[in-house]
Amino acid sequence: MNPLNSVNGTIISGIALAVLLGLATMGINFNVNTFLVWIHVLAGVTWIGLLYYFNFVQVPALAEAVADEGGPGGAGIAKYVAPRALWWFRWSAVVTWVSGAAYLAHLGILGDAFMLTDAGFTIGVGAWLGTIMLFNVWVLIWPNQKKILGIVDASAEEIGKAKRVALLASRTNTLLSLPMLMSMVGFGHGGFII
Repeated sequence: MNPLNSVNGTIISGIALAVLLGLATMGINFNVNTFLVWIHVLAGVTWIGLLYYFNFVQVPALAEAVADEGGPGGAGIAKYVAPRALWWFRWSAVVTWVSGAAYLAHLGILGDAFMLTDAGFTIGVGAWLGTIMLFNVWVLIWPNQKKILGIVDASAEEIGKAKRVALLASRTNTLLSLPMLMSMVGFGHGGFII
């Protein structure tokens, strides 16, 4: 049985390989910091990767599909791809935020980060940007995507408005992701600009 034949097999095998490599490099000592950062980065890569997929691939492709009079249209993407991608998108956003907050709490700087004190300013900027982005996912993007995808009933006018709100919130998150990532990297590696 090849684990690469299924998504679950691939994920389980990847986790097993990560654990084996962790044991080989760190021994059997469990490092909470490393574990929380690993979960945070894994979920964050999923979240931001999907954010970039939506903005750089899916939205432009759907616009082209709708404009192509003889083409297949975007129904397949809207029916099969977008709902699944949005499920991973919104839940990876939650796991990213929770694991980041747990890491900061474990370090004892959660309050400093969100209060933007000197001790937590750089990571605090990233945490606040991530919090705004999480808000956008759950309060602006997802409720409006449910209207766009027909998951909830909406009039043509409501769908038109939902498209604009979801697009602007998604583009805002794309914009915020760049300084947010800079803040995260800057915290972990001694600053971004010296």
